[in-house]
Amino acid sequence: MSTATVSPPQAIAGVTPAEVAETTIMIVWPSNAKFALGRALGSLFAIRFPDFYFFRLGNLFALLSIPIALALYFLRIAPGVGLRYRLTNRRVLVEKGLRAVIEKSVELDRFDAIDVVVRPGQEWYHAGDLVFRLGNVETFRLEGVSRPEAFKAVCLKAHQAYVSVRKALRRA
Repeated sequence: MSTATVSPPQAIAGVTPAEVAETTIMIVWPSNAKFALGRALGSLFAIRFPDFYFFRLGNLFALLSIPIALALYFLRIAPGVGLRYRLTNRRVLVEKGLRAVIEKSVELDRFDAIDVVVRPGQEWYHAGDLVFRLGNVETFRLEGVSRPEAFKAVCLKAHQAYVSVRKALRRA
């Protein structure tokens, strides 16, 4: 006869309060646009001259730089040095390596706005930096986030939920 562990009932399936446990909401990996070389390549790839059907100088640069771009791609996910950005129900983290060693983090109540800053060369990758702000002060930055608007929206929703629940708990 086997024994099964039963988890406590949840008001909403799959939702864990921040006071109970830290739960992952979303993980994203930085794009090649995180690296200075990747941004330089992105600037070259974006050249639209001459604009004749699919033939563009930028496409030629992209074709010629495939080995460099592949090296950058594998560097960003390499076991010892690869970074990933993880959003939990308590904070936003930058983790490194296979063991997910936390490099830095910011609590969800330590920012009230997130700006997307697209540096030169990042637009070709559809990437940008997420700058977390508390008032006018930058508290945290994630570099080279692919499709930054989507991750920004999820971070802001998690922030709003976290702050709202903390206010309600303080009043109770």
